[in-house]
Amino acid sequence: MDRDGAMAGSRRRWFVLALVGLAQLMIVLDLTVMNIALPDAQRDLHFSDIDRQWVITSYALAFGSLLLLGGRIGDLFGRKRAFIIGLVGFAAASAVGGASVGFVMLVVARACQGVFGALLAPAALSILTVTFTDAKERGKAFGVFGAIVAAGGLIGLLLGGALTEYLSWRWCLYINLAIAAVAVVGAVFLLTSQRDHGQARLDFVGVIAGSVALFCLVYGFSNAASHSWDDTATLAFLAVGVALMVFFAFWQTRAHFPLLPPRVVLDRNRGASYLAVLLTGAAMFGIFLFLTYYLQTVLGYSPLRTGVAFLPMIGSLALSAQLSNVVLMPRIGPKALVGFGMLIAAGAMVWLTGITADSSYASAVLGPIMVGGVGIGLSMPSAMNTGTFGVQPSDAGVASATLNVGQQVGGSIGTALLNTIATSAVTGYIAAHAASARPTPAVQAAAAVHGYTTAFWWTAGIFALGGIVCGTVLRWGPLTDGPAADPGPAGSSPAQARSPQ
Repeated sequence: MDRDGAMAGSRRRWFVLALVGLAQLMIVLDLTVMNIALPDAQRDLHFSDIDRQWVITSYALAFGSLLLLGGRIGDLFGRKRAFIIGLVGFAAASAVGGASVGFVMLVVARACQGVFGALLAPAALSILTVTFTDAKERGKAFGVFGAIVAAGGLIGLLLGGALTEYLSWRWCLYINLAIAAVAVVGAVFLLTSQRDHGQARLDFVGVIAGSVALFCLVYGFSNAASHSWDDTATLAFLAVGVALMVFFAFWQTRAHFPLLPPRVVLDRNRGASYLAVLLTGAAMFGIFLFLTYYLQTVLGYSPLRTGVAFLPMIGSLALSAQLSNVVLMPRIGPKALVGFGMLIAAGAMVWLTGITADSSYASAVLGPIMVGGVGIGLSMPSAMNTGTFGVQPSDAGVASATLNVGQQVGGSIGTALLNTIATSAVTGYIAAHAASARPTPAVQAAAAVHGYTTAFWWTAGIFALGGIVCGTVLRWGPLTDGPAADPGPAGSSPAQARSPQ
């Protein structure tokens, strides 16, 4: 019997969902959990303000640049193997990071986390893709998975605040050992694998061009966030990244076994879904980053209380994710869900621009973040479901990696762009309202809020752009049968006779 059919007829697949969700939560947590722990780590290890960005950037660079390679490795050599190696490696790197005695040790450990995360994340999503083929069950699974992806950053803020406040910043890394241990045991017993006996090979030219291009893009945007857009390094890395990405796209149409087969991204629904994830990833940083600053610096919240303040958003997001994928997706398809979901999120960001230095959480923040959670919950899981739907089993890993690339690059773009815009708005406000060279605390607070609201307006614009463009490009109607529906063009990679994991 075909293994997809066997898995579909067994309750084991729901345990697989729990396993995949746990692994994905660990990955997403580490994108934000260290942000709150960073000041304590800096004091403990005595590194400078200039150096501290590398604790975050090293993870993002390794993770973002190697995702496509990690996805294709899982396709070629087995998703179970990639999943377990990714888990063990991620846990080992976390242990080293938690035990760091110096700055270099911590940065190297974070980079290694990114390397193994790039292997683990595509394997997790591709396992989910080939395990759930029934439309209704697939909707439930991707509703849960999409909620984890979208809310994981918020959970990271909450968990990072709690661990840092009550234990130590080191536990923001040590916690991964417990998560990985449970996931490894589950993977050993729940997943099976079979080596591919096809003739597919790794596209080394594509690997080098794609990985270096993504590295340059992520580094360029990260450098813009910490320095400026006209910095020589920023311009150089972005230029090289764009040039290599153009070459990569050209090469994929010529390679015998492309790293990212054009058939994966040229499908209208999948292409729009990847764009939706990229723009949502960029816009969500307008919520995470600046609302965190507002709650802590203006309202005076502690890190833990800040995390708790985001819980209503997590709740509304999780509920709308299940509604969209279980109830609405099988009936109306992704077009309305992605389009209107992003427009709802845009409206929530416009609402959030009403905050002031004297606002309260209940009156100015609670409503917008709950509505924003609804919008993101409608759009993000639907886009992820659509972005992996219809691919050949041999392409499931790289399709999953493309979604992760979109989210990672989108986050880098959002951080750089919105941070620059907010900083410029603050500087302009102080110049216009300060009566002396040293502005009063009231002017400084008002300037900070002006910077945050300016960023929220731009975030609303990003969401609105995504809602209009993606809602226009996506096809009307429910998705058609089965993830194997896309036969691919003649002469495509023959690596199809493979176990799902």
